[in-house]
Amino acid sequence: MGRPLNFLHLTTFYPPYSFGGDAIYLYRLCHALGDAGHNVDVVHCVDSYHLLHPAEPPLEFAPHPRVRRHELRSRFGRFSPLLTYQTGRPLLKGRPLQEILSARRYDVIHFHNVSLLGPKIFTLESPGSRPVKLYTAHEHWLICPTHVLWKFNRAPCDKPQCFACTLLARRPPQLWRYTRLLEDASRHVDQFLSPSRFSAAMHARRGFPRPMACLAYFIEACDDDWRRPAAPPHPRPYFLFVGRLEVIKGLHTLIPLWKRVSGADLLVAGTGTQLGALRELAGSDPRIHFMGEQPQQRLGALYYHAIACIVPSVTYETFGIVSIEAFARKTPVIARDLGALPEVIEESGGGFVFRTDEELLKAIETLLARPGLRAELGERGYQAFRRNWSAEAHLRRYFEIIEETAAGKFGAAPWEAGAEIHAAKS
Repeated sequence: MGRPLNFLHLTTFYPPYSFGGDAIYLYRLCHALGDAGHNVDVVHCVDSYHLLHPAEPPLEFAPHPRVRRHELRSRFGRFSPLLTYQTGRPLLKGRPLQEILSARRYDVIHFHNVSLLGPKIFTLESPGSRPVKLYTAHEHWLICPTHVLWKFNRAPCDKPQCFACTLLARRPPQLWRYTRLLEDASRHVDQFLSPSRFSAAMHARRGFPRPMACLAYFIEACDDDWRRPAAPPHPRPYFLFVGRLEVIKGLHTLIPLWKRVSGADLLVAGTGTQLGALRELAGSDPRIHFMGEQPQQRLGALYYHAIACIVPSVTYETFGIVSIEAFARKTPVIARDLGALPEVIEESGGGFVFRTDEELLKAIETLLARPGLRAELGERGYQAFRRNWSAEAHLRRYFEIIEETAAGKFGAAPWEAGAEIHAAKS
């Protein structure tokens, strides 16, 4: 008889103390593993969240009975992640981390965004356990001190000039990046993962020595969203932008263009440091609406009723989870031809890619003029979502990677792979 597996996920940010799609992905993964009968612990750093957001989180997230959340807090508060940032070591969090690792025998230890836990965390062990150790590169942190390959605060990085770029980003250089710490610590990880082929190739080009397997993101099945959608959230036809309001997400390229769009509004769901500047850029245009940060249950209707979702990021995304959130509601996507964004469009046939403003305008005008095409593209995106980016498809591939990695490390999985694990994969 098999048994449920014990998972430990370690990350800097986790809901509700989180920002961005990587934390939402991890929340979904932990809950999907719990739904499949496995035991899940997730460790995250509240001090790091408060370093960037002093107040408590504005949104609530439902817990799961099989997911235990461990908050890392130090009496030194925000000084703790700053010390880790400089040294690459969780110096003020070592004891609670070791207590968590000693409390349960883990089968899988999975690292995510550990930027403010430091690469030294890869070397931590769970006493008495023989775990498979994974790392998912949600960002480009392994090869970029600013995580996003956004060079000199103005363009995608063409070649590394990290010291000057870090200073221009108003961050102190990380001393550990000029040592062998990352190279040595990474040997303690059995398998590195990337959500896209593009990001895996970028890591290789920038000199990261370990191979990466691809494991695309997913979202839960959203049948109820499009079969029984909520009422339209806006009285006029609209296109939708969803994401953090930061320069790299590219909303500033859409707003001036909207003067040339007739027949549709632009709805913006999200918040960030550029909110004030973007509102000022939009001025008094009555067709551009800032909706603020939206809980997941309200995003479904926003996606479903949109003519299309526009993803105009101006740097190298590692995946673009917004695209599959739109496809799950049968909504097409228009994405910039940059980074990993085109992969999802190419694999689905569910939208358009653009390089210039003129190409973006043509895609917008085409969808406005041809509602039948909008429905066709949305259906293609939805069918691809079911094949490639559903929870079932993701867990199947996730467990394949775990078992392949265990076989390579131990010769065979050190646990009994019985009914429970295979039920999770089916």
